[in-house]
Amino acid sequence: MTPAIKHAEREEIEFKIHQYDHDPAVQAYGEEAAEAMGTDASRVFKTLVIALNGESKNLAVAVVPVSGQLNLKAAASTLGAKKTAMADTRIAQNTTGYILGGISPLGQKKRLPTIIDESAFEFDSIFVSAGKRGLEIELSAGDLQRLCQAKKSACSG
Repeated sequence: MTPAIKHAEREEIEFKIHQYDHDPAVQAYGEEAAEAMGTDASRVFKTLVIALNGESKNLAVAVVPVSGQLNLKAAASTLGAKKTAMADTRIAQNTTGYILGGISPLGQKKRLPTIIDESAFEFDSIFVSAGKRGLEIELSAGDLQRLCQAKKSACSG
């Protein structure tokens, strides 16, 4: 049981867990998840840790579809920053408590400001990492937004 699943259970939201065999040779974690679950990649969202204003310890999270890319300028605007960049992998892992490819927006060691791409709200449910490679949690975007105290953003392109 991961901290992400415990967080969802504690908040008593409706969710489903999906598990699949992760291939260690695959580094396109989101695409692998979509394919393994037989789900459209636009419903599977990746959790990206970003650094604000060039400060490696000033971090935030962007939840974007695996079928798209993060628009760093849009993310910065939503988060009230001048600029954003991808966070150092080691710092992202240490701050969230999860490994790359398994970073969940839920149950992080340190709650980070979070934005969710507005496309997530077009679906009844979406998939995000449940805290380890090969494990996804399916929930509504509204529940994810509430649990993460996230802002909606047009942050995917």
